[in-house]
Amino acid sequence: MNAAPSVESTPLFPLFADLRGRAVLVVGGGVVARRKIEALLEAGAEISVVALQLVPELDAWVRRGNVRHRGTVFEPAHLAGAWLVIAASGDAVVNRTVADAAAARGIFANVVDDAALSSVHVPARVRRGRLQIAISSGGAAPVLTRRLRERLDAELDDSIAALVDLLARERARIRWRFPQPGKRRRFFERLLDGDMPRFFRSGDTARATQAFERALEAGRVQPRSGSVALVGAGPGDPGLLTLKALRALHDADVVLHDRLIGPGILELARRDAERIDVGKRMGEDHDATQARIHALMLQHARAGRRVVRLQGGDPLIFGRGGEELEFLRAHAIPFEVIPGITAALACAAAAGVPLTDRRHARSVTLLSPRGNTPVDEAALALPGQTLAIYMGVGELESLSRTLIARGRGADTPCVLIEKASLPNQRVFDGTLAELPALARAHGVHAPALLIVGEVAARAQGAVDADRCRDPIPTVAHAA
Repeated sequence: MNAAPSVESTPLFPLFADLRGRAVLVVGGGVVARRKIEALLEAGAEISVVALQLVPELDAWVRRGNVRHRGTVFEPAHLAGAWLVIAASGDAVVNRTVADAAAARGIFANVVDDAALSSVHVPARVRRGRLQIAISSGGAAPVLTRRLRERLDAELDDSIAALVDLLARERARIRWRFPQPGKRRRFFERLLDGDMPRFFRSGDTARATQAFERALEAGRVQPRSGSVALVGAGPGDPGLLTLKALRALHDADVVLHDRLIGPGILELARRDAERIDVGKRMGEDHDATQARIHALMLQHARAGRRVVRLQGGDPLIFGRGGEELEFLRAHAIPFEVIPGITAALACAAAAGVPLTDRRHARSVTLLSPRGNTPVDEAALALPGQTLAIYMGVGELESLSRTLIARGRGADTPCVLIEKASLPNQRVFDGTLAELPALARAHGVHAPALLIVGEVAARAQGAVDADRCRDPIPTVAHAA
């Protein structure tokens, strides 16, 4: 005969309680009690509180009539008619008295920070409108449950609330159209794998509703159409991805990524997503590589796949995102653009440089030495502006010479940031005249960004130009 499970190993029975109009007693008037009461008010409970003192917000709720103040000292009689009691007094003796009185009357009790005394536990919660996800370890690992809640909070798009609302509104119609549970389940599965959730994510409620109506009328869901998301991967640190970029990676069937996208970011993509390196390399025909990218986007999107075109920084800043958008429009491929943290912002943050410090800069110019459009070099030399120069490591000699010739002072502060946000990032500062020697001495390579202007004097954690005159260490500095 099997032994009965121990109290520690017995799982809690998960429930979602309907507390609308039902009496709940809270013992305690501090910050923790206020948090509990806030959630109970949201659930529509009729709340009474017993406490000697109330925090200001809780006191305001009492004065407005949202909460009833029953007294200053707990008495078992306060439990009359209650469906639930929360013991949050901060006093272990009082909390135990409340729990014992509740148990004697068959009333569920939650004792804050005391799993053994609690007959119910309040879980960590993720909410998107009507949808709620509750996470509980039965009090055994509260930090773990909080981490899991944070992870789910990051992964679940806010558009899920609109999706749930639509399905709730149309529940009766769906049941009428598909009375057999098996057919209804298959309809839901196809619907949720189709285009409707994507339309909600992009904020196109009208098209999402149209997709639902077409599917309901036809009795089946049309095959999902392919799409492309141009996604900015930021400077390289996975922690600097936007939530929307992370969700796109989780949803991707195919990821077309630049050469410098690191494994830490690629590992965030869906496990079975196909990863294709489409990065451009020195000596290659970049136009031919771009044509291959276009062909891959077209091929996979037309096959009904969700494609993420993953680019470093922001896809529309000094990349070929504009050309890719034109191509997608020309071929009627659904797309969205998810911006990323561009190098100028990431590198400035890495070096502690305020790009628009109003004491020193009236403007910021993002500049690439490469391109087909002419540059007003005289305008770039004007004082009171910050230059953030992309892809300029190979052009430092000519950049320095040109800016000085056009009127920028040779002593203008500069800071050069290599591999910003990554563990091996390096930051170097000096003057415009010293810049080429500084880069040569420390073997600076792409990806790197140059900031020129008075604000660069505020750089922190940098190796200065005087170090160039000393024997060069193997690693100059890791900021």
